[in-house]
Amino acid sequence: MVESVTRRSTDRQDQQFPMATPVKVYGPPMSTAVSRVLACLLEKDVQFQLIPVNMFKGEHKSPDFLKIQPFGQVPAFQDESTSLFESRSICRYLCEKYAEKGNTGLYGTNPLAKASIDQWLEAEGQSFNPPSSVLVFQLAFAPRMKIKQDQAVINENEQKLAKVLEVYEKRLGESRFLAGDEFSLADLSHLPNTHYLVNASDRGELFTFKKNVGRWWGEISSRDSWKKVVEMQKQTT
Repeated sequence: MVESVTRRSTDRQDQQFPMATPVKVYGPPMSTAVSRVLACLLEKDVQFQLIPVNMFKGEHKSPDFLKIQPFGQVPAFQDESTSLFESRSICRYLCEKYAEKGNTGLYGTNPLAKASIDQWLEAEGQSFNPPSSVLVFQLAFAPRMKIKQDQAVINENEQKLAKVLEVYEKRLGESRFLAGDEFSLADLSHLPNTHYLVNASDRGELFTFKKNVGRWWGEISSRDSWKKVVEMQKQTT
């Protein structure tokens, strides 16, 4: 009798306070952009549903997928009626909408902190990402896809990335993290590409041989949120 009363009471509560629908992330965790969003969700302690997209079968070009990601790329993201598709924008959205959840300082708590985080996010997107993305493809993915590596492209982008990391080395000698003394979205955004270069290529010394960059990488890559993302990647390989 008690059990049935408890169940009815719980049912009434569920009707009055329905469970929040988890946000949806479309794409494989092996994708650098998808893994950036996953790391942010885990930092913010936001429930999510990861929906696989088989890119080899062209599922990312299907009409249904193009409704939420018009460029036919991953990730695609849905939060109830909201749809987004650029990983850094998704991360900013998550930090703003779920400001009081999880890591509350991930995107700063005042205008100056946000501005500092934004400038290093811009540095990641405009200076770090272009050469590191080329190297990730050439060194980590091309061999798996049986695509011939282009050594000239590798050399050119290695030199570009080395120059960017010289700036990082100086900055990280002045502060613990890129935007200050607290881990932020600026640091998180570097995790996907750096992970592949350090762990799936022979260019890891670009990071690990630099005193400050190496210390920074060791710290940000050891966060529980990123470890969970790496486990998710391993489960899909």
